[in-house]
Amino acid sequence: MFAIIVKLISTMILAAVVTPFVRKIAIVLGAEDQPNQRRINKEPMPTLGGLGIFVAFTFATFILLRNQFPTHELIAVFCAECIIVLVGIIDDIREISPWKKLIGIVLASLVIYFLAGIRMSNLTIPFVGNFNLGWWQFPITILWIVAITNAVNLIDGLDGLATGVSIIGLFTMGVIGFFFLNVANAYPSILIFCLVAALIGFLPHNFYPASIYLGDTGSLFIGFMIAVLSLKGLKNVTFVSLIIPIVILGIPIIDTAYAIIRRSWNKEPIMRPDKRHLHHQLLRLGFTQRQTVLIIYGLALIFSFVSLLYPLSSRAGNVLLTIAILVGVELLLEAIGITKLRLLKVAQKLSGRINDHHLNDE
Repeated sequence: MFAIIVKLISTMILAAVVTPFVRKIAIVLGAEDQPNQRRINKEPMPTLGGLGIFVAFTFATFILLRNQFPTHELIAVFCAECIIVLVGIIDDIREISPWKKLIGIVLASLVIYFLAGIRMSNLTIPFVGNFNLGWWQFPITILWIVAITNAVNLIDGLDGLATGVSIIGLFTMGVIGFFFLNVANAYPSILIFCLVAALIGFLPHNFYPASIYLGDTGSLFIGFMIAVLSLKGLKNVTFVSLIIPIVILGIPIIDTAYAIIRRSWNKEPIMRPDKRHLHHQLLRLGFTQRQTVLIIYGLALIFSFVSLLYPLSSRAGNVLLTIAILVGVELLLEAIGITKLRLLKVAQKLSGRINDHHLNDE
């Protein structure tokens, strides 16, 4: 255990050290987010930050922990990672269409399914039982990987947001996999903690005010690995084989689902980016970037805490937990919005009265 902790710390340090060099590479290659109407940044910001995370994670899995994982599976996963990172790098340098990115994600997902053999083969439904998905496992696995990859990509809108939410979600997945599953599932948890270590090393460079962005290189890679590791590390949990990863990833999943519904309702292209995600709404309420990120971290922690209760609860308890968290988060968001809006309205009224008073004096 001590040896693994040392290796995780080494991974964290490597990510922290490599990132400044990645930043210089991004500037040379012209991989920068230029300010525009949709983006928050006011000046060009280097991207490609995910490359540092990828390097640290790869170093950990192939060098520090090379004797602890099935070689064939690890190589297959690495090939899929390379596809995702390559798509991200190309997009960060010369922005490609969402459909081309989708093709890259699907291609990497096919590598995971056919070469790595990682798939959602069973599905447990509350009060019904366990089902072998049969041929349905193929479309469901691909859909899961594509959906989670894009969900993390969509929340990457503020400094440190996607990085921090991913750290919280991955750490929770690792804890559940390590403590609630059998020994055979220990190695997926170690892989999860390796990715957490790499993200922690990167976060100081990415938190507000950021010196480098994740870019699509990072957000696609992180989302893809969360999807793959959730399939590998949580697939044998009783009852919660489906529920736990969904609850852990509640923030990006809900934000993505809302974006799809919103764009469909307004007859807008689903792939078209906008400024109506959760973090944009909080910014409109008057919160600063840092406050918005910390609020969403808090929401992610709530989801993660509840997911830790699932393996300890009965089936009825799990259903009640699911209902409680949905209601609780909704109430919390309503409270934040109402409180902030009231304060803004009061401030506007006071400002108006002061201006009227000055005009009358004149």
